[in-house]
Amino acid sequence: MADTRYFDSKLFNPEAFGSYIDTIPQTNKNELIKSRVIVQNARIKELLSSQTGSFYGTIPIFGRIGGDALNYDGQTTITADSTETFEQSVIALGRAKAWTEKDFSTDITAGVDFMSEVAKQVAGYWDDVNTGILLSVLKGIFSMTSALDKDFVNKHTHNIANDATNYRINATTLNTAIQKACGDKRTKFSLVFMHSAVATNLENLNLLEYLKYTDANGIQRALPLATWNGKTVIVDDGMPWAEMYYDATAEDAGALKVTSAGSGSGEVKLEDVQAAYAGSKELTGGGTEYVVKDTQYVTYVFGEGAIQYADLGAKVPYEMSRDPKTNGGEDTLYSRERLCFAPYGLSFTKKSVATLSPTNAELENGANWKLVDNGKTSGRKVIDHREIAIAQIFSRG
Repeated sequence: MADTRYFDSKLFNPEAFGSYIDTIPQTNKNELIKSRVIVQNARIKELLSSQTGSFYGTIPIFGRIGGDALNYDGQTTITADSTETFEQSVIALGRAKAWTEKDFSTDITAGVDFMSEVAKQVAGYWDDVNTGILLSVLKGIFSMTSALDKDFVNKHTHNIANDATNYRINATTLNTAIQKACGDKRTKFSLVFMHSAVATNLENLNLLEYLKYTDANGIQRALPLATWNGKTVIVDDGMPWAEMYYDATAEDAGALKVTSAGSGSGEVKLEDVQAAYAGSKELTGGGTEYVVKDTQYVTYVFGEGAIQYADLGAKVPYEMSRDPKTNGGEDTLYSRERLCFAPYGLSFTKKSVATLSPTNAELENGANWKLVDNGKTSGRKVIDHREIAIAQIFSRG
């Protein structure tokens, strides 16, 4: 027998009609998309809003002068160098979504306006979507594989997750990571985004210092905003995490023996390990190798304005459509957006993009990204990676 408490996924009480639906609180905090990491770039908006460059464009960037100074001794001829011109390529991202509500849903719930509830949640929905886009962009730039670009990936990634004894973020992790990334330019970094599990570990080590304020009664109180080695920490469980397998010994707590079948007690199937393996061995599944399963967290460190952004707008960003026939009558809200995320110092190549707007999976493809360069295949020169204030830290739970 059908459950008559539901119609079109809307819970109602047939015996006591009334307005009863509350907007579901937004689960995701989306702190990254709201932070000072994102900076508006009017130049990108102008470029991608023009008639000739409506979805992809290239911005020229002047390089710095350089070369060795010559000896001024009355005998040495002075030679001249010229400046190198670099270029950054950017692409527009388009996304769309619609929501439909039936007239009858309102009729059987004594006038609850479900479409109004949809409208209230649209902004939060797009925050979720855009945070996902930005995380895909970050995954993509850290997946670059060509030689010059891989140098950026290696130096801006600090992986302590594979350390057998010191795999949790600790007192030295942040300074080591940003120095490795930018050397003497590490002062560019100012914001750290981490999962709450990572923040809890730092709190347990007394490494997070919460900011304080004095209220009207003169009592000092703690703010929910913390710093870590002078960098502002923003805690957001939207930061990436995954269950992974790490190398272990038979004596390690929770160690699993890797076998081809994985059917015995304390064993794990080779195929399952390979699907989420973060170790460094060539596993054979012969029963002599051991792994341990643990949660891997990604913590991002940024400088202010590390991600350039442009809201390109859509011709019709929102519209309602009325269908009086289907299901006895229904309304649909359509929503569209076009935007651009352009990490400073990095270009989108669109080498592997099927349409005029890349999907999140295509944004995650390292082949679609490269360091800003001089546009040459032979004699390619890239921007100094130390100018890019973006770094990632891998740690375990």
